[in-house]
Amino acid sequence: MVFILVHSIASDYFCIKTKGMNKLIGRDKEYTELKRCLNSDRSELIIVHGRRRIGKTFLIEEFFNQQFDFKYVGAHGMDTRRQLNNFLKVLNSYSAKQFNRLRNWDEAFYALEEYLSTLPANRKRVVFIDEMPWMDSGRSIFVSALENFWNGWAMSQRNIMLIATGSATSWMKDKIVANKGGLHARITCNLHLDPFTLNETEQYLASRGIEWDRYQLTQTYMVLGGVPFYYSLIEPELSFTQNVDRLFFNEGALLKLEFNELYHALFDHADLYTAIVELLSKHESGMTSKDILQSLSSKSSNIVKALKNLERSDMIEKWLQYGNKRRGAVYRLTDFFSLFYFRFLADNLSHDDEWWNNHRDSGRIFDWMGNSFELVCMRHHKQIKAALGIKGIATSLSSWQIKPNKEEGTPGGQIDMIIERADRIVHLCEMKFSIGAYHIKAEYERQLRERSNLFKEMTKTNKTLVHTFITTYGVANVRNKSIVHSEVTMDDLFNS
Repeated sequence: MVFILVHSIASDYFCIKTKGMNKLIGRDKEYTELKRCLNSDRSELIIVHGRRRIGKTFLIEEFFNQQFDFKYVGAHGMDTRRQLNNFLKVLNSYSAKQFNRLRNWDEAFYALEEYLSTLPANRKRVVFIDEMPWMDSGRSIFVSALENFWNGWAMSQRNIMLIATGSATSWMKDKIVANKGGLHARITCNLHLDPFTLNETEQYLASRGIEWDRYQLTQTYMVLGGVPFYYSLIEPELSFTQNVDRLFFNEGALLKLEFNELYHALFDHADLYTAIVELLSKHESGMTSKDILQSLSSKSSNIVKALKNLERSDMIEKWLQYGNKRRGAVYRLTDFFSLFYFRFLADNLSHDDEWWNNHRDSGRIFDWMGNSFELVCMRHHKQIKAALGIKGIATSLSSWQIKPNKEEGTPGGQIDMIIERADRIVHLCEMKFSIGAYHIKAEYERQLRERSNLFKEMTKTNKTLVHTFITTYGVANVRNKSIVHSEVTMDDLFNS
């Protein structure tokens, strides 16, 4: 049975009713938390953050069936005066009393307080502020006014439910979640929306009548990266290839300009952020912070802050080096959309409306799929653990790489994903994307054995090393398969 929340302001009650189809794919944990907050006996301050286009607004609007006591959407790039004028217009559209002028955010929240006080006190009074970071423009006193509103009035009412969303995750975490002032320890529910998994992607596309095979679904994930809004633009009657051309390469393509809009909406001084992700797009195995600092001309403090914000916004990930908890960690660009942009769009001047279709069998695209599949696997490490039957065993994830040393005659080596188990077994993961069963050639088997010996020698580990292959359709049963200790297939990645 599926439950959809409906808020009836006219009859002043909340009720739960069943509905034929649930529009929310995944988000079960978030739905449960929102329901808990709705039914609590205290005022709730709920923060919802995550990457732009990830579905924050959709989640809240679906949960409340788009029925709110007050809803305001912050406007990007708008100064405080215009924000206040907009806030006033929206407030007057809800309130029987018409407010004349708001000179600052203190007055705005006092007016909101006065309006909410007129509503019935025997239910939660729901306030939804969408894209809150955009309201804090210039030298406004927005945050302190919000602190006064919440601490001075809303908390004591015990029936206020304030939901705030924001794509600028760094602002949400610094100014609200990690607030050292009046909002310190006041957040009652902190929700971070992750991109869809492959399983959720499959569910969502099936709900729209798109039932591609899992090979195509995985390719789609490599382009759109589990971002729901991007999937909503797919045309069901077109193939995967046709949709890529339509979204990125056709004249007036819907996502052709998305990259710049994305980063400028998320970050101030977006040029530094795009410079970092462009740099990381050229280093698929990742870069240390030291290497990044040496490669860019900006101040080191600005770069460190940008790396932190990019990581918070799910654009990059930081992976520790095996056996080293502090030094040598590498940053990887893990936003699939950004990777796709730099690989195929940033310097593409062909004006070919069917570029993807015309190059789909090229080595360039096959190389990209191979690299992207590794990221797909790394994002689905929980599914890999489940497939290996080690879901209940404590594990840690890491990478490992060593540069060749000509003077010492030491070869280089690299392993993108290592799963170390508490029972002293270490999985050295090999991730291969192919159109059929993967064939291990004799030379590749030799390289794996040599790399395994190098890994053991350089890390001084005495734990058991096993080679785990994660492939689309399994490893072919050929002579060299003896190197494989365990297997995970593409279907396993689609498990919930």
